[in-house]
Amino acid sequence: MKLTRRRFNELVGRRFNELVVGTLVAPVLQAAEDTNKQSLVGEVGVTTSSFSGHLVKDAQLAGFTLLELPQILREELDMRVIDLNTSSLGSQEPDYLDQCRAAAEKAGCVFTNLKMNQRNVDMNHSDPMIRARALAIYKQSIDTAARLGARWARPLPQATRPDMEIHIAAYRELADYAATRDVTMLVENYGWMQGNPRSVVELVTAIGKNVFACPDIGNWNTNEIRYEALKETFPDAVSCDFKARELGPDGEHRKYDLRRCYDIGRQAGFKGPWCLEHAHRDRKTLFRDLGLLRDQLRQWMRSSE
Repeated sequence: MKLTRRRFNELVGRRFNELVVGTLVAPVLQAAEDTNKQSLVGEVGVTTSSFSGHLVKDAQLAGFTLLELPQILREELDMRVIDLNTSSLGSQEPDYLDQCRAAAEKAGCVFTNLKMNQRNVDMNHSDPMIRARALAIYKQSIDTAARLGARWARPLPQATRPDMEIHIAAYRELADYAATRDVTMLVENYGWMQGNPRSVVELVTAIGKNVFACPDIGNWNTNEIRYEALKETFPDAVSCDFKARELGPDGEHRKYDLRRCYDIGRQAGFKGPWCLEHAHRDRKTLFRDLGLLRDQLRQWMRSSE
């Protein structure tokens, strides 16, 4: 088996998890292959941000709740992978989280990633008290991810480039904590990271443990940066936000080349999950668009085999 940078990081990350939780029982290659988590190769999933305007916290309101989403996803979209956003959660209380996980498992779905998108939470702040509060909030959300059965969690990048010494130290603290919960941290290109093609891979390398990339194909400042950045980032990726803007009637996408983005990932060895991120105010149109994107990805994957 070819030892790519992504594969090397995966081996090191899983070895680190075992050391932290005190379950070192096998050589690193064997440990890397032994996992209770379901394979996500070939999966097309969806981010809950796609359902903004439709996903509600109160069942009495028009729309549907997170408890209802898994069954809707299976019956109407034939998908099972759900990439979560903290704003999609009605609560972080254990009973509610257990209900969400049970609903997902009953429908044959799985929560994979928790995007920790709390606003006004700055783990890079120069004030140690503010920074400690932010890390405490993120650690609580990592606990939430673990209770939901999610394997990844991602803090929200800031708009401006932080003090990198503080940022890396904070990320490492979260990575250490997450490892004890069997959760891995992700880095997504957003905010200050969108103008530098190597921003994600450089940060993943600097953190160095229990962390991987989650490229969002839509979050780059220009197309020139986008395609170069995806070539840099996909080798370290374990998930992808396959973001699409406005679609034409047959799934046409003018803003950037979706097939090219897919091909870059596939050539880097990435095989899923591809988590659709696409919103529309009209539910019928939204589900039509998500179905078109799903079918395109599945067709591309079949042709890539």
